[in-house]
Amino acid sequence: MKISLVYISLFLVFVCASVQAQQNDSLKKETSIDSTKSKRAVKKAIYSNARKATIMSACLPGLGQIYNRKYWKAPVIYAALGGLGYWGVTNQIKYKYYSDNLTALHDDDANTINETLYNSDQLVTQKRYYRKYRDYAIIAGALVYLINIIDANVDAHLKTFDVSDDLSLQVNPYSNFDYNNKLQAGLSLKLKFK
Repeated sequence: MKISLVYISLFLVFVCASVQAQQNDSLKKETSIDSTKSKRAVKKAIYSNARKATIMSACLPGLGQIYNRKYWKAPVIYAALGGLGYWGVTNQIKYKYYSDNLTALHDDDANTINETLYNSDQLVTQKRYYRKYRDYAIIAGALVYLINIIDANVDAHLKTFDVSDDLSLQVNPYSNFDYNNKLQAGLSLKLKFK
């Protein structure tokens, strides 16, 4: 009876120890899974913020910059788009004016007259000039719009960039003689983590 009691107690000790070990392993796995999930959550938050800022800037220029709390950039974007829009509309009006006068000069209708003192070649030159600058304004406006979207995305990504004092970059001059006794000169860059 004593022998069976010893075996039962040993059996219970081993079973409890193995159960405890399994619990510790599962806790380690859970904490490992939790830390992985938290890393994923942080990464997802960073990238979803960048995605959100990009979509906001694509829908309404400057909104992504406001979302990133770079409030001063929104008026710059609107000033650029407004100036380019004004330039484009002004050139379109003048292009239309000279185009209509060129048409009036060449049609056989007595009711339409050329309001300018320009001849046909001069009207064609004026028309091409204003069309060219209207097209430049449209292209520049599209570039400002695209830069607005890219800026919102990059700014959202760089929110989490570490700019602490632990990072330093040193730029030093470099010189050396090669095997032909020719001087090699340049710059040396050293990135230090303190």
